[in-house]
Amino acid sequence: MGAQLRVYKRRIRSVTATKKITKAMEMIAASRVVKAQRKVAASTPYAAELTRAVTAVGTGSNTQHPLTTQADTVVRSAVLLLTSDRGLAGAFNANAIKAAEQLTERLESEGKQVDTYIVGRRGLAHYNFRERKVAESWSGFTDEPTYADAKKVAAPLIEAIEKDTADGGVDEIHIVFTEFVSMMTQSALDDRLLPLSLDEVAETETSAATAAGATKGEILPLFDFEPSAEDVLDALLPRYVESRVYNALLQSAASKHAATRRAMKSATDNAGELIETLSRLANAARQAEITQEISEIVGGSAALADATAGSDR
Repeated sequence: MGAQLRVYKRRIRSVTATKKITKAMEMIAASRVVKAQRKVAASTPYAAELTRAVTAVGTGSNTQHPLTTQADTVVRSAVLLLTSDRGLAGAFNANAIKAAEQLTERLESEGKQVDTYIVGRRGLAHYNFRERKVAESWSGFTDEPTYADAKKVAAPLIEAIEKDTADGGVDEIHIVFTEFVSMMTQSALDDRLLPLSLDEVAETETSAATAAGATKGEILPLFDFEPSAEDVLDALLPRYVESRVYNALLQSAASKHAATRRAMKSATDNAGELIETLSRLANAARQAEITQEISEIVGGSAALADATAGSDR
């Protein structure tokens, strides 16, 4: 019985130590997600204004450019998947990978070749384990991405969209990331990065203008482009891709920290419940041990009394 009590005490110490670790990780993730939220809020206006500028150039000119013009026949597509370098984030990575695989299946069913680009060790490990080809990968900055990291990721994508498909280029670029909705909700989604859908953007801009009080029949401004619309698009292309990738990296980082916080809180709560259960079992084992010792003492005393009484006769 004493051995069983020692086992319970050892498990309680082990779970208590684990609870301290998960509680610390929960607090760290909570502090990081606040910083990540601020970065997302700071980067979103720039990305929105840049998208508006690209839309203005695309709708105000007839220039054929990979930024705004859909190829007649899409032969090859690029898919950029954003995951994390570390786990302990619940289903964060699994949901992003699942969304990327569903997108890949859909594109391949349409007869398109897919080149996969991956950010994060978790996504890369998933594809390597299944021996799937990866065009390029990056890691080491998913927790706190910078604009320099976004430029590094965007560079091969920009190069691929500018090439002809016969030379290894792509006709369109998709990005799969986890959108930060709230501390409790993060959604894995896929979005077409290039070419930019001008109709959807224009509809969004019209809705935003209407919400801001603009009249429905308001005349939109006219633009003159110098030196030309094509040169303007060439200059905006890398900025647009970099800003969108950077915003997606920040969204993914904030989502990862929120998922880690939620997972660590759940682990801490489960550890607390396990400690309570083990404590009850340890108390029961200790009470049983005490009862057994008392029984042995009473039995021994009774046997000794019987033996003494027998000798007196």
